[in-house]
Amino acid sequence: MSETSSDTGDTGDTGDTGGTGGTGGTGASASGADTHSPAPSRRSLLGWGGAGLALGAAVTGGAVAVARSGDGDGDEAVPAASAGGAVAFLGKHQAGIATPVQDRLHFAAFDVKTDDREQFVRLLKDWTKAAARMTAGHEVGEGAFGGLVEAPPDDTGEALGLKPSRLTLTIGFGPSLFEKFGLADKRPEALVDLPKFPGDNLDKSRGGGDLCVQACADGPQVAVHAIRNLARIGFGKVAVRWSQLGFGKTSSTTPGAQTPRNLFGFKDGTRNVSGEDNAALARHVWVGEKDGPGWMAGGSYLVARRIRMNVETWDRTPLGEQEDIFGRDKGKGAPVGRAKEHDEPFLKAMKPDSHVRLAHPDSNGGAKILRRGYSFTDGTDGLGRLDAGLFFLAYQRDVRTGFIPVQRSLARSDTLNEYIQHVGSAVFAIPPGVRDKDDWWGRALFS
Repeated sequence: MSETSSDTGDTGDTGDTGGTGGTGGTGASASGADTHSPAPSRRSLLGWGGAGLALGAAVTGGAVAVARSGDGDGDEAVPAASAGGAVAFLGKHQAGIATPVQDRLHFAAFDVKTDDREQFVRLLKDWTKAAARMTAGHEVGEGAFGGLVEAPPDDTGEALGLKPSRLTLTIGFGPSLFEKFGLADKRPEALVDLPKFPGDNLDKSRGGGDLCVQACADGPQVAVHAIRNLARIGFGKVAVRWSQLGFGKTSSTTPGAQTPRNLFGFKDGTRNVSGEDNAALARHVWVGEKDGPGWMAGGSYLVARRIRMNVETWDRTPLGEQEDIFGRDKGKGAPVGRAKEHDEPFLKAMKPDSHVRLAHPDSNGGAKILRRGYSFTDGTDGLGRLDAGLFFLAYQRDVRTGFIPVQRSLARSDTLNEYIQHVGSAVFAIPPGVRDKDDWWGRALFS
């Protein structure tokens, strides 16, 4: 989708569904995602300085600031960024979807390298245990130091002394995974291969993958630490296929929060699905019991697109033309003909090829998605131009009725296409959340 717009937001879905991301509650449940999870070692408590004991208290139901991982069933988000708080890991839905959007992203797609089903299941259990500990602010396993000097430590250590930073870890299964382990008959019908859209220039090395893990946090080192440790645990069983770092969230799932701006300088995600709107989440984001298959109930579907933005060309475009392209005022973010950012857009006042008009639900049969996009800059392209843009993440109940119709509309006639190009693409089935200490990522699929 022209996901760079403030209105992929207007599709009602282009914002992050910021709600609370998983379900659940307290940091207490966060650390017990596996019955084999070891009790926090003395050094994992003391090694955090002043924060360590507080985090230990959170795991036992203490009063440390916690952001509920809202399952969309009534929990309200409790912003904990200022306190570096933890987001609950356990819940009906995975955290990192409706959760209030964090400031940083490290997204990684993996290829499975083992054909041993039991070994792969063991990996999912190990990952679940590690994810629960990291999101609660603990080290992986027995920690980063103090163990046998003849063996590598369990944790890489770069997050020592850092608070949880509202870290969330969200796993997804790509279409290619269902070609392995006898899973062909369990592939959801909604997990379709995306069609080629006009203007796509996709790099295969930046797309696809058997698995994905989305790490979001308010601290960049916390997010990178999480992906690094999962990749290390998976050594020999999975390998990173591609990854993307992101900064500066480009949409919000929290009503009342200041709307962020994309690299074109426009407010993005103004009319995104709210993470606090349970009815909208149930209608547009969460897979229902009757949607099928049963193992996906409570989950969602993710479309990830790497969108290159031609910022040098954009920067030479007159202001009036920029505003016509988006259909919004650049300063206040108000739709054409309106006074305030959140005023209902009057589509007929906009040019027919403006981004907001084409992305709006009224132009796409009511299609909505929940956006959690991030800006990126990855150096230059060798020709003196910034390799920069939007890493677009969209969650929906069904890709066929969410992303695909909206992107078809945008790819066909959106004037913004002169300044952007989709260069990476992937789609994943996001299973439901981990319910209790005996549950693990993907259990319903593999059991």
